[in-house]
Amino acid sequence: MKLNGAQILMKTLKEEGVDTIFGFPGGVLINIYDELAKTDIRHVLVRHEQGAAHAADGYARAGGRVGVCMVTSGPGATNTVTGIASAYMDSIPVVIITGQVPTQLIGNDAFQEVDIVGITRPCTKHNFLVQRTEDLARIIKEAFFIARSGRPGPVLVDIPKDVSNNVTDLEMPEDVALRSYNPTYNPNMRQLKKVAELIEEAERPMIFAGGGVILSKGARELTEFARKTQMPVTTSLMGLGAFPGSDPLWLGMIGMHGTYQANMCTGECDLLVSIGVRFDDRVTGKTDAFAAQSKIVHIDIDPTSIRKNVPVTVPVVGDCRIALENLNTLLRDTDLGDLKQKRKKWSDRIVEWKSTSPLDYVQDEEIIKPQYVIEKLYELTKGEAIITTEVGQNQMWAAQYYHFEKPNHFITSGGLGCMGFGLPAAIGAQIAQPDSLVVDIAGDGSIQMNIQEMCTAVQNRLPVKVVILNNGYLGMVRQWQELFFGKRYVATCLDCAPDFVKLAEAYGAVGLRAEKPEDVVPVLKEGLFSPHTVIMDFRVAGEESVYPMVPAGAPITEMLLV
Repeated sequence: MKLNGAQILMKTLKEEGVDTIFGFPGGVLINIYDELAKTDIRHVLVRHEQGAAHAADGYARAGGRVGVCMVTSGPGATNTVTGIASAYMDSIPVVIITGQVPTQLIGNDAFQEVDIVGITRPCTKHNFLVQRTEDLARIIKEAFFIARSGRPGPVLVDIPKDVSNNVTDLEMPEDVALRSYNPTYNPNMRQLKKVAELIEEAERPMIFAGGGVILSKGARELTEFARKTQMPVTTSLMGLGAFPGSDPLWLGMIGMHGTYQANMCTGECDLLVSIGVRFDDRVTGKTDAFAAQSKIVHIDIDPTSIRKNVPVTVPVVGDCRIALENLNTLLRDTDLGDLKQKRKKWSDRIVEWKSTSPLDYVQDEEIIKPQYVIEKLYELTKGEAIITTEVGQNQMWAAQYYHFEKPNHFITSGGLGCMGFGLPAAIGAQIAQPDSLVVDIAGDGSIQMNIQEMCTAVQNRLPVKVVILNNGYLGMVRQWQELFFGKRYVATCLDCAPDFVKLAEAYGAVGLRAEKPEDVVPVLKEGLFSPHTVIMDFRVAGEESVYPMVPAGAPITEMLLV
């Protein structure tokens, strides 16, 4: 069967189960878009290419599948780099298809030519420049295989104009085999037996879980493991939802803005079982003081992550879910009563830490506290919403005050900390889960980074809800300026902000505003239960700060609590 490159691309995407592409067309993609129109693959026209990358990211996280975006050459390609870097830092499977100038013009500074393969080499799991139409089907299959396997990540495929135009015989590969790429899924059982022995010996153990548990679809196995061993559980920001937030063993999030009990447990535990984490600096604080009294187990599918940031007693390379399944089998005869008795002092100590309630705040009669908005959002949605966030204080308050019971319900830019992520990610999540309530928790600064994607949401009739915690500042930077720079608020006051209600209406969405505490619940109810795209503007306390907070470079047990 003779087909041109554009036809081969569409057939291969269908073979990979692609049903949605987020994109923005351009000159070198016209023939590909013409072929796309002949398929039943849904194309979502974004208003900025960064939005396409973030939407594909949100789609992948909410749907548990590879997200796909497609953009033109030059500025179209470079506009995706921030979204690619965010997906790379958080290990999200995304395939980015970029158009490129014809092969004979590459290197000649042609119109809208950039070396996107070279630009993205540091922030992709792998990338390809397709040089022959005959190679296109194989490369697309390899791109999806690499993106979704092992430690997932973004893969870019750069397709020159002549490659998509030329005609060749279609040879669709049935299997993908890469000699130099063979992820280890099955962990070493000898290492797991060592872990089981350490668990049975420990008097003050705890579990630290991360995004790897969610990516491996191991949340159920993690819950079984924690309850079987009666170990308290904390997670990283990326791991929220891997363990039920209502479980008595739940400690809350760890790290710079983690809970008091999670951070204190880490400082005093004698065994830290770490699963699917990379020990980010926002988690560890001062690394030589992190879990200083503890033996550390590290389970991860990526061998380069183990011992990268902290010393490890027992390393285990393998898939998190498979490792947890095997540990649960090894520990099947564990006597729960013996463990509870052995660890009673540890349990009592944790109860004492939990009773300090450092997340308490006072909601006065005049000014809306941002924490109050998140708490009421949680109560009204019963924890069932898919929450995306922008980055900054809004992100941390969402992590602290919205309690996640399930995986894939908290979608945020964790590693890169990318402002402008939440709205396009919410669009992707809503398309992946059309029957779910999707809410973007935003700040008045970060929402403006990609506010143009309101048009995408409205055009596609997506009932995405945006909750803006409008404090008139770039809040997280302002907080640091208050604490460490003598309240010199340099370039963090947003003196000229749009009227978000009018802006929503200008896009054809619904705009609502709450200015007093008694407005919060009525506005949330009206906005959440509307069938339309909605912006809810909450005028919150301007100089409210996120606590607990660990100052940069300090041990995580040394927290500012007020």
